[in-house]
Amino acid sequence: MKLKIEGQALPYMPWQDRPAGCKDVMWRHSANPIIKRDALSTSNSIFNSAVVPFNGGFAGVFRCDDTNRRMRLHVGFSKNGVDWDIEEEDVRFTGADAEVAHWHYGYDPRVAWIEDRFWVTWCNGYKGQPTIGCAWTQDFRTFHQVENAFLPFNRNGVMFPKKINGNFAMLSRPSDNGHTPFGDIFYSESPDMTFWGRHRHVMSPAEFEKSAWQCMKIGAGPIPIETSEGWLMFFHGVLRSCSTYVYSWGSALLDLNEPWKVTARCGPYLIAPREQYELAGDVPTVTFPCASLHDPETGRVAVYYGCADTVTGMAFGHIDEIIEFTKRTNIL
Repeated sequence: MKLKIEGQALPYMPWQDRPAGCKDVMWRHSANPIIKRDALSTSNSIFNSAVVPFNGGFAGVFRCDDTNRRMRLHVGFSKNGVDWDIEEEDVRFTGADAEVAHWHYGYDPRVAWIEDRFWVTWCNGYKGQPTIGCAWTQDFRTFHQVENAFLPFNRNGVMFPKKINGNFAMLSRPSDNGHTPFGDIFYSESPDMTFWGRHRHVMSPAEFEKSAWQCMKIGAGPIPIETSEGWLMFFHGVLRSCSTYVYSWGSALLDLNEPWKVTARCGPYLIAPREQYELAGDVPTVTFPCASLHDPETGRVAVYYGCADTVTGMAFGHIDEIIEFTKRTNIL
């Protein structure tokens, strides 16, 4: 049976063919990092950002830490998904209750098109504590903030691109207030993007003997991709080595109707810190996926990922090959 992939046709998405002699399931853009750390006059680093198709090109919400080392969100636009014009001004949110609207920090955004608008989620500083902020936009000019989704502490809020059981659905990773030394992925539903419940456990870190790169903590990455084999979820995993934390990423398949049920989970990683821009930076040995673009007709996918918490890279793959890899190396 031919794999069926849902989503908007995207024949103009960024793409490079697999390099000659490369046997990797996913491969890097030859011009990585595609977004440098100093693309803005005030930016110390630009990474862990969200990109979506928009008006025949692409738009995104970018994590741009400034030279005060404050974590800020900025809007950007691109014709080809590689060359970006990121606006100097921070994103400004409107409409939220004053208690929620107070800005402390924001980082690691994701963006999902659901029905008639784009929903933005990010790690939002509420009273200095991380939780999941939520807002919607239709034009990437006005952002309407709604209630925070969860109590602190939480990170990696990732929406599904359609309602599940008639409700909005989100993955998240409950945490603590520091460099969390643990982390499982959970699933939650909401009828209105205000009240969240039906919380379900999705995945825990892997056993070290089965897959060491994801044995300390894990977190959902880009918006899941709907396929006839299930929801394809890219996720990051962390290994605590003798000298530092190492962030790599891989793939899993979730049940279409009950996404808290994992049907396959890769053992080997897809991408791990290897290149100099991934090994060295403000936080060394980090590859952290936050967004993807895919074309259902060709089965191509391009993933945007943060490199060493400093710059932004891109990796390519074929969805059918990634799913086959996930099932073949399944550690469940």
